[in-house]
This record gives sequence, structure tokens and C-alpha cells, in this order.
Amino acid sequence: MKSPFDIILTPIVSERSMELMEQKKYVFKVSKKANKSEIKEAIEKIFDGVKVEKVNTINMLGKTTRYGNKVGKKSDWKKAIVTLKEDSKTIEFFENM
Repeated sequence: MKSPFDIILTPIVSERSMELMEQKKYVFKVSKKANKSEIKEAIEKIFDGVKVEKVNTINMLGKTTRYGNKVGKKSDWKKAIVTLKEDSKTIEFFENM
């Protein structure tokens, strides 16, 4: 079984993710191979007292970039939007932002 830190890679901090926090929704970059149930378990293990209601996942395509004459591509990644239950504690990582 994978470690929860292998599934949840980084939190995503942007204007949109800060607006979603008011609705108890948090955005994370996750492993491409992780499914919704694994993401839910990992969030509940990493953050104590957090109860996940729903997980939405999105496969994000990497952007194409140019380096002089060469054309490259950034890697694809997966994004998860985690909705918490109403009686759940908030994720303290995002509190100070």
C-alpha cells in the first residue's frame, strides 16, 4: 500500500483555490495513478479530524513550451478538489494564507 504522502503531492495555492476554501473545498496536486478512494483515505490520514465528503479529480494536460528552436512539453498531472463535510475540521495548512 502507498504512503499518503506518495498520493498527495502538493497543495495548490491560487486565487481560485482560496475562493473555494469558503465552501470547504481544497485543491491538491495528486499522483496520476491515485483514484478517488485512495485520495480520500490519504487526506483523512494526513490531516487529523478531517472528514471528506466528496473528491473530484481532473487530469491536467501539460503545456507545450519553446526553448529557442526546440519545442518541448511539460508533464501531465492530476488535480483533486476535496470537499469536506460540514461537521469536519478545516485543513490547518491553508488557515494562515
